[in-house]
Amino acid sequence: MDLSIIILNYKTKGLLKQCLKGIKLFSLPLEYEIIVVDNSSGDGTEKMIREEFSQVKFIQAGVNRGFSAGYNLGMKEARGKYFLLLNPDIAVLDKAILGIYEFMEANLRVGLAGPKLLNPDGTVQMSIMKFPTFFMPIYRRTFLGKIPWIKNRVNDYLMVKWDHGASGPADWVLGGCMIARKKAIDEVGLLDERFFLYFDDTDWCWRFWQSNWQVYYIAHAEMVHYHRRESAESPVLRGIFNRTTREHIKSWIRYFLKYRGKSLPEIKN
Repeated sequence: MDLSIIILNYKTKGLLKQCLKGIKLFSLPLEYEIIVVDNSSGDGTEKMIREEFSQVKFIQAGVNRGFSAGYNLGMKEARGKYFLLLNPDIAVLDKAILGIYEFMEANLRVGLAGPKLLNPDGTVQMSIMKFPTFFMPIYRRTFLGKIPWIKNRVNDYLMVKWDHGASGPADWVLGGCMIARKKAIDEVGLLDERFFLYFDDTDWCWRFWQSNWQVYYIAHAEMVHYHRRESAESPVLRGIFNRTTREHIKSWIRYFLKYRGKSLPEIKN
């Protein structure tokens, strides 16, 4: 089988329905499967899948164990040469999936890649970034990020000035949409389930580079991401009472403890 499309859902039944319709709208000239993992949403997602998308393989997680664990459930059941991890808030545009598949077929040292993500208004979304320094999450969530010299550091981290019209290697790509080579995953391993939410994608890309697999940004494959940075919608002190923010902080600490004292992996073309 060429491709396994794995979608992780948590209380986004409407977005999931539109995402599945979008995939089916474009007849992929590939042998592929769609796997939907539901992280115990309890919102009728399973009934909707059974009634409207009977060809989709559905996995119901008994409990919400987070992003990494949910996607790992899907990857353990997948049979494709490539795994496309897709959030329900992604709108697939014509030829995007085929474009990233063909890119992977033509670039055998690329283990993981992400497409160009667009905001709903058509502007480019910052979906490729450099590996973060310890204080970067603080800069992005507080008034410190508005100080000119710190703002420049944040923009450098977000690769704002990078040419998003050209494909190239990236430190890490946003987990909203990632395609990974099964052969590479066998060497690198699945997502680290210690990351409930956030930094799971950063960690995975680090491990791909560390295992001598390239991570790439694919400019000619475009998808729309209806992304909302929930963890950044309120200041740190007030946001601490929000579970999403708490999980972000936990993952931030786990990430830097995991890589404390380790050199950054070498990024190669």
